[in-house]
Amino acid sequence: MHQKSFYRTRMIVGTLIGLLVTTQGSVTLGAIRWGENVLRQKSKWYGSAEARAVADSVVQYQSPQGGWPKSTDLAKPPRTPDDIPPLGRGRANSLDNEATTLPMAFLARVAHATGEARYRESFIRGVDYLLAAQYPNGGWPQFWPLRKGYYSRITYNDGAMIRAITILRDVAGGQPPYDFVDAPRRERAGDAVARGIDCILRTQIKQNGELTAWCAQHDEKTLEPAWARAYEPPSLSGGESVGIVRFLMSFEEPTPEIVAAIEGAVAWFRSVAMKGVRIESIRRNDGRTERRLVLDPDAPPLWARFYELGTNRPLYLDRDSVFRYDFNEISYERRSGYRYHGTWAASLLSTGYPAWRRKHKLP
Repeated sequence: MHQKSFYRTRMIVGTLIGLLVTTQGSVTLGAIRWGENVLRQKSKWYGSAEARAVADSVVQYQSPQGGWPKSTDLAKPPRTPDDIPPLGRGRANSLDNEATTLPMAFLARVAHATGEARYRESFIRGVDYLLAAQYPNGGWPQFWPLRKGYYSRITYNDGAMIRAITILRDVAGGQPPYDFVDAPRRERAGDAVARGIDCILRTQIKQNGELTAWCAQHDEKTLEPAWARAYEPPSLSGGESVGIVRFLMSFEEPTPEIVAAIEGAVAWFRSVAMKGVRIESIRRNDGRTERRLVLDPDAPPLWARFYELGTNRPLYLDRDSVFRYDFNEISYERRSGYRYHGTWAASLLSTGYPAWRRKHKLP
């Protein structure tokens, strides 16, 4: 079916369903904003007319391949097929910025609460999409079907791969709200998770024989650290690596390899913490927030987004791709438009990791 015909049919069905739902429940579409908050509602809300109305909107944005677009307000129903990001370019069929995995997690909750077949079926198509998008080596790209360039790299950036493998882990577990998924798909999801873990372990970077962290993206063939955008180099990630470690810590019976990966990453986080500096933020007249790194002996630790391979020095790149080691040399446009530092590993080191060691009675 042609793309526009597919979406036109989907929109007609979705609109009719939405009218029934909103008439019965007097719901104003768009009353809840799309984002992580749609997963933080009370359980009974997911069976409400409002939740069903949002779910009907979400379903309309699902592509023929089963994925969803990124950076799109899925709670706002499309008025025409042109409101849906076109396939093959732009925002469509992505795992970036919580695309696909967030709508899947939301639809699972609504399907579990309502028992409605259309939400179950949409979620199942999402599962099939994630399974199809996985590389044989266990990694996931940023977009699928694949696109040329860095979009096809194995993408840890912004948590893309970790969100995909997490939802498949939960599907494989068969617990609510994913208990409606059939047994063959649960088994396939479990196999995908096993291959994903293997990919995570294989892409962890070693330096001088010691396990450290991960790059934000790895080459889909060699598994080596890889470039993304001009200011995102092959490097060690002080941000994305935290999400990877938290995922590895989620397993009830971690293998020795998983334990070693966690211990190596934690030791690395401790060794590269930036101490005695803080980020100073200044709101400018153009509405942007400029950031500068200033000395402060009392500041809590920071972590850089990029660390140079081999040296572990905080690394800063502008759109010219030149390696710099002084954050204040970066252009105003990037200092105000990109997050080069964060406290990402702080709670992992202070609470998450110690609790994990106690739980597994590690010496």
